[in-house]
Amino acid sequence: MHPVVHTLVIGVISYLVLIVIIRLSGKRTLSKWNAFDFVVTIALGSTLSTALVSTQVSLAQSITAFAIIVLLQFAITFSSVRSPRVKNLVKSQPTLLLYAGEYRHAAMRQERVVEAEVMAAIRENGIADIENVHAVVLETDGTFSVIPEAGRSDSALDGVAGMPSSKG
Repeated sequence: MHPVVHTLVIGVISYLVLIVIIRLSGKRTLSKWNAFDFVVTIALGSTLSTALVSTQVSLAQSITAFAIIVLLQFAITFSSVRSPRVKNLVKSQPTLLLYAGEYRHAAMRQERVVEAEVMAAIRENGIADIENVHAVVLETDGTFSVIPEAGRSDSALDGVAGMPSSKG
């Protein structure tokens, strides 16, 4: 088969099979919740790319690779929901970077975040004064959550690394 024809035929079939596999596996397969999920997404894209351009890889191999990646991702996420040990192995914890208007410099160093990045996140939320920010959290997917006002219990901050045990 001519390489261009191979790319057209295998590409269309691989793409459709990948869509079916992703739909069958559930929404979690392409989430961006943490680095593990990101790796799965990249692996699926890389496998599709290889199927499209390599005449050395058969359609059956590509479909098998898609299925293996999705099945492994399902097994890991299934296990992480049921086992704290597995969960801690594959998932990071959100980290408090700013609390009650004050930077948490030790946490920022550990997460390799500079003040300018925290300020940018605050500005993106339309806030002009750091002192008016209750908390900034580095989430497990690398995004920043900015919480402008303290809540009664701050329950959304439960499980965030560096969160003080009691409000002062």
